[in-house]
Amino acid sequence: MLAATINENPFVTDEELAEKFKVSVQTIRLDRLELSIPELRERIKTVAEKRFEAEVRSLPLDEVIGEIIDIELDQSAISIFDVKEEHVFKRNNIARGHHLFAQANSLAVAVINDELALTAKANIQFKRSVKLNERVVAKAKVNKIDDKNGRTTVEVTSFVNNELVFTGDFEMYRSKTN
Repeated sequence: MLAATINENPFVTDEELAEKFKVSVQTIRLDRLELSIPELRERIKTVAEKRFEAEVRSLPLDEVIGEIIDIELDQSAISIFDVKEEHVFKRNNIARGHHLFAQANSLAVAVINDELALTAKANIQFKRSVKLNERVVAKAKVNKIDDKNGRTTVEVTSFVNNELVFTGDFEMYRSKTN
């Protein structure tokens, strides 16, 4: 039952599984270990590497902040980022802004269908603080490709539980268009 649930949705968390099966998170972790099912982060990485390794051209997948879960080059992309202790200020458990920016910026780079993509300009806004253990889902959308100037405009919005926490408009330099 556990393996089938994870196969159906490899992005399900141990906490969500514990709630579904009405057991402790520790029980889920032990059962996963016994079944040789990796933790969420490894499952996401494996799915992403299989699906997107050949697609992402502008940077290696391991340089993307967060895990890409969907991408259509020069159109749109989605990544998830789980906020851990190393990402927050210790005194208040609020995520450092550069992590949210890095997730959005690296997603804006990854969505570009080119060997070279660099951020030329960014207009960003933090809508609310993100806290320890929250999952940030960033969605990138290519709004304009300017072949003449070698620029692409990418809008990135980031959410925690469908609540907007970050927006960014990125003007990306690209070496050429395809």
